[in-house]
Amino acid sequence: MKRRDVLMQLLGLAACGALPVSLIHAARAEDDAPVKSQPFSQEALRETAQRLAQEPYVAPSDARPPWLAALDYDDYQALNHFRADRSLWAGGELPFQARFFHLGLYFHYPVSIYEVVNGLARPIKFSPDLFNYDPRVKDKLPEQIGDLGFAGFRINTRSDWDRDMFSFLGASYFRAVGVSKQYGLSARGLAIDTGLDRPEEFPVFRAFWLERPAADATALTVHALLDSPSITGAYRFIISPGETTVMQVESCLFPRHAIERLGIAPMTSMFQCGENDRRVADDFRPEIHDSDGLALWTGSGEWIWRPLLNPHYRRVNSFADDNPHGFGLLQRDRDFADYQDDGAFYHKRPSLWIEPLGQWGKGAVQLVELPTADETMDNIVAFWNPAEPAQPGRELNFNYRLYWGQQPPVRPPLAEVVATRIGMGGIPGRKPLVPTRKFVIDFMGGRLDRLAKEAKVEIVVAASRGEIRDVAARPILESNQWRGHFDLIAGGSSPVDLRGYLRDAEGALSETWIYQWSPPPGA
Repeated sequence: MKRRDVLMQLLGLAACGALPVSLIHAARAEDDAPVKSQPFSQEALRETAQRLAQEPYVAPSDARPPWLAALDYDDYQALNHFRADRSLWAGGELPFQARFFHLGLYFHYPVSIYEVVNGLARPIKFSPDLFNYDPRVKDKLPEQIGDLGFAGFRINTRSDWDRDMFSFLGASYFRAVGVSKQYGLSARGLAIDTGLDRPEEFPVFRAFWLERPAADATALTVHALLDSPSITGAYRFIISPGETTVMQVESCLFPRHAIERLGIAPMTSMFQCGENDRRVADDFRPEIHDSDGLALWTGSGEWIWRPLLNPHYRRVNSFADDNPHGFGLLQRDRDFADYQDDGAFYHKRPSLWIEPLGQWGKGAVQLVELPTADETMDNIVAFWNPAEPAQPGRELNFNYRLYWGQQPPVRPPLAEVVATRIGMGGIPGRKPLVPTRKFVIDFMGGRLDRLAKEAKVEIVVAASRGEIRDVAARPILESNQWRGHFDLIAGGSSPVDLRGYLRDAEGALSETWIYQWSPPPGA
């Protein structure tokens, strides 16, 4: 299908009350004709996504001219200096400014971006005058650069015009920061078939609409059109930057065909090594990760903590639930000493908590862990997978809030897991007769803070297979923490699912710790 054919289809949608939303930059570059403002509404965007799902999928093509495709990583960084004085809403009268990313490197095709004022959408046009090109690349640029379009955008706020608070760039990825102003993990609009035995599908945001904020606004509204071979969607983000940046997301999804594994509110992070997993740890830094655990607040009210892993092979865990209260990928280790990294600042990286709005019904939080050799590759994905399959002809609606910050908005009233450590089991100085692993879990908070050191506390442990030995719990005298520990004799090569929590005579003292231990290959 040719670009002209697609454009004509979209203009046909406009005549039916929907919006012409994709390939508009490419058409403008070819025709060199001005594009007038056009009416915009959230409902019209929803209708566009619905109608688009009934059309054959048209994949975006690589829009980089040869000179741009030839630039390397350092060249792209020298290219991608947006001029702050040319920001959308520059001048300081409004509380937000939008700045745009240059096409190039990993970002091969442009997205359409519009400003919405009083219900009218005006396209934001690319110009090389919007960027300060570094001398490194100036001799590699043609005399006429043309209308390349933008790869994405970022938003700065009045509190700090120099450092952005959130950005949308690449496929359906976006991310945000809180008070630390340190980026870390990312979110996505949608995940398709993640963790299966075939390549996953990456939906893309084809177009964005940024509503001009009022002078006293504390939130910015962004609309987006999502498209992929399997599904389309209309999104609205109401984003409130702050100490914790909050994004309220409303999504209307329209499957083109049946989807085996649909991922709602997906999060993407990195875990190379930590206290519990030293498999890839030939580094001076003790820990290297954007997140160290998956937290769950189930529909039944149970709080669960699952430390992350860098496994030998792809691992997918599914945690069944019914109307979950929330879940998230958290960074609990907050001391510089945990990482010893004064460049990446992992101790400042935000946690991300998902709060479902409305009834999500039955499904599962799914955790996908992939092996990684270094910190440059994201290897952790978590999302909600509805139990009811996504089928064509049906509209799916999922609303939720995302909280980006140092701490999630809600925490268990019980003690939290603060560390998990694993090593050789048995008694020091005595070689164990059979392979044994010792698990040591430290807890802090809740009623533990009020217990006497001589209080009777036990750790309740269960394993899917193998033998548990030497179970004990005690206070750590040098701190306000309690420690539970046990030995596991796995007796085989298949994974072992572990579960444990602290309790006393009054009941549970801690959240539930869960872990999947896999004996190393050849064990």
